[in-house]
Amino acid sequence: MSTTLTITTETGRLDKVLADSPLDVTRSQAAKWLAAGLVLVNGAPGVAKYKVQPGDHIAVTPPAPTPLEAGAQPMALAIVYEDDQVIVVNKPQGMVVHPAPGHPDGTLVNGLLAHTDFSAINDVIRPGIVHRIDKDTSGLLMVAKTPAALESLSAQLKAKTTIREYWAIVHGTFREASGTIDAPLGRDPKDRKKQAIVAGGRHAVTHFEVLEQFTHYALVKCVLETGRTHQIRVHMASIHHPVAGDPLYGPKLTLPGHGQFLHARTLGFVHPTTGQSMTFEAEVPELFAQTLTDLRAGIDRTARIR
Repeated sequence: MSTTLTITTETGRLDKVLADSPLDVTRSQAAKWLAAGLVLVNGAPGVAKYKVQPGDHIAVTPPAPTPLEAGAQPMALAIVYEDDQVIVVNKPQGMVVHPAPGHPDGTLVNGLLAHTDFSAINDVIRPGIVHRIDKDTSGLLMVAKTPAALESLSAQLKAKTTIREYWAIVHGTFREASGTIDAPLGRDPKDRKKQAIVAGGRHAVTHFEVLEQFTHYALVKCVLETGRTHQIRVHMASIHHPVAGDPLYGPKLTLPGHGQFLHARTLGFVHPTTGQSMTFEAEVPELFAQTLTDLRAGIDRTARIR
């Protein structure tokens, strides 16, 4: 089934216009659709570099979606804790948590399936996954190994009794030592790839504390009361302290790295069967630690990242 877009004010390369449109497509996917002849502009096959003009009619016939199913892929995992009910894993920066369009394999779930048996949990894409962190955010995740553990950990997350503390390097100088950001989040109406503070959005609360202040940056601890998509990144940007290196919500001039300097450092929950309170910590990745060392020494490596 084709989708027709009538361009009114948009201009620019066709592949970029498609990526910025309401279609759920990345720019690379748009390029593949164009190469496959699935996009017509004013009745003729479109090409990626075509300059869209107001009034153009673009007809898109998306390919049939490929069913997603996670398969086992042996890989090195940083297991912090494991028993017969739960796994706590330290996810590296750059790894996607579970398969999704554009990331069919190589995810944390693929590695976990090679590590242990999740057959009792009826979920072929996210077996045992209780919560997620962004691809370029590193740090701790709790994973359930049994249906009972999944139910318990999910209930704790919903009741806001889990401990989830992040460290972030952010832009700017703080006048306050700590604060709370209480602002609802939802999809950005101007850019489908982003989240934004929107009226009627989902309730979202982030508490922050300044741990160290540098000349142009600061190290902050962010404690999640809720866990919305991109919550810390959007909330910190909303108070003019975006996370350094953030390609979506931060400035172009920032600390270079492999994405945002954001790390899930502390995770706590009550064990599903023993009732024991458990808390885990994971040190920041090497690049994050080195950047902190540089900032403490007065070395500022700010550069243009895009």
